[in-house]
Amino acid sequence: MNTATLPALRIPSVWRGPGLAMLAYLAAVLWLYRATGLGMVEIWDRSETFTHAFVVPPISLWLIWRQREALAALTPRAQPWMLLPLALLAALWWLADKVVVNAAAHFAFTGLLVAGVPAVLGWAVARQILFPLGFLFFAVPFGEFMTPLLMEMTADFTIGALRLTGIPVFREGQQFVIPSGRWSVVEACSGIRYLMASFMVGTLFAYLNYTSMRRRLLFVVASLLTPVLANWLRAYIIVMLGHLSNNKIATGVDHIVYGWVFFGIVITALFFIGARWAQAEQPFDASRVGPPASVPGQGQTWLAALLCIAAVAWPLLLAKAGPGAASPAPALALPDTLGPGWSADDSRLTTWRPRYEGASPELHRGYRGPQGAVGVHLMYYRDQAPGRKLVSSVNILVHSEDEAWNQVSQTRRTVSVPAGGPDRWLAADLLGEPRGSAMGSKQALKLRRVYWVGGRWTPSDFEAKLWEAWLQLSGQPDDGAALILSADDLPGAPADAVLDAFTNANSDALRRLLIQAGTR
Repeated sequence: MNTATLPALRIPSVWRGPGLAMLAYLAAVLWLYRATGLGMVEIWDRSETFTHAFVVPPISLWLIWRQREALAALTPRAQPWMLLPLALLAALWWLADKVVVNAAAHFAFTGLLVAGVPAVLGWAVARQILFPLGFLFFAVPFGEFMTPLLMEMTADFTIGALRLTGIPVFREGQQFVIPSGRWSVVEACSGIRYLMASFMVGTLFAYLNYTSMRRRLLFVVASLLTPVLANWLRAYIIVMLGHLSNNKIATGVDHIVYGWVFFGIVITALFFIGARWAQAEQPFDASRVGPPASVPGQGQTWLAALLCIAAVAWPLLLAKAGPGAASPAPALALPDTLGPGWSADDSRLTTWRPRYEGASPELHRGYRGPQGAVGVHLMYYRDQAPGRKLVSSVNILVHSEDEAWNQVSQTRRTVSVPAGGPDRWLAADLLGEPRGSAMGSKQALKLRRVYWVGGRWTPSDFEAKLWEAWLQLSGQPDDGAALILSADDLPGAPADAVLDAFTNANSDALRRLLIQAGTR
């Protein structure tokens, strides 16, 4: 190869100072917020849903490199008014870090990297590389909240398609039985991994192959709908393969292999079809840039970069000035008696347990009263942190792969209780087949769950997080608890009536118990 023909990388003089200032700002953000950045990488590594995020930063850099000719024709100019948005993003990160909302902290961290471009280099530069900057947000591990909905939709389609095929189906929540065996729709069947990967790659494909905004948006929508529909078909085909082969194929590791092969074929077909309407990229027209603007002084550019670094660094100073050692866990215990007529009786306490991580303490006790028996499950949290927080996607009633219990429904329920008690609950129905029970024997269990945060009751994850944020802003302790009640749904003794009676009789006692535990 004749190396003399290779183009030399020449940095225009107008870019040397601002370019170094931009690198200094990015290095400062990456260093100051390294814990958040490394936390994102850790999620990419452990979760197959977000493995695609590893390629997002290099792709974004490559997209920016493609714009080097257009960028060289621009004059970087710092925008001092961007200090306010940077400070607000830093405030969002601080609050998200305090209430342990990882997604918000990750978005704020990525936003600090992106917003630094118009702050240090100006809006003309930011507009030229707007898509590469926005593409960085695909690195944020966000979207797993859609998993339960996608699982429900997949189960609905699969069961409907089986019935149309003429196969009888008996459904219990996300599990169903057909003549050849039992199947279950778990997290891996939701298609969330396909959806995330298709959305990212589809957006990139649309940007690179179309110049029309209409075509780009249409293809992005197609990249969102296609993996959902493909996953439904994949689930149906896998069940049919297992059924027709008497469960000899599509039931083990090949279950996953067939799924990825089918998804790959569908996505390849989507891109092949989309390429038929590809538009030629418009060559860069230097005349559209206009006459060169006056070059700002080097001192002015570096001053802007240093002010930007100061605007994003202040939350770290607050974090270092925060409380040190964690407070001791509260001395909390469920008493032998609660309200009138309700006393402890663990003989009827169900084998089911909620899956809550990091609670201290975690209490389970049964009570019997005039109307029947109720299980009380109390998970208390103090000095919340990653892996130890009240509202979290890992805190669930039943895992989809639980072999003993299956959640068949979930809704909201309002009950009449004395003033100060929890009147709104998340209600769920479970079916259990405890080990040792007779084949076909099912235990029907009704659950109710509510959060207690800062002396307030709420069934909503969102409201609970808002109250936690208020506690942090007002300097109050972040104590919170999840209270879950359970009751057998028996003939002649409906669980709803038993739970209503228990709530009316004992809500005040439970409230006082939590208030006492939260007193330091």
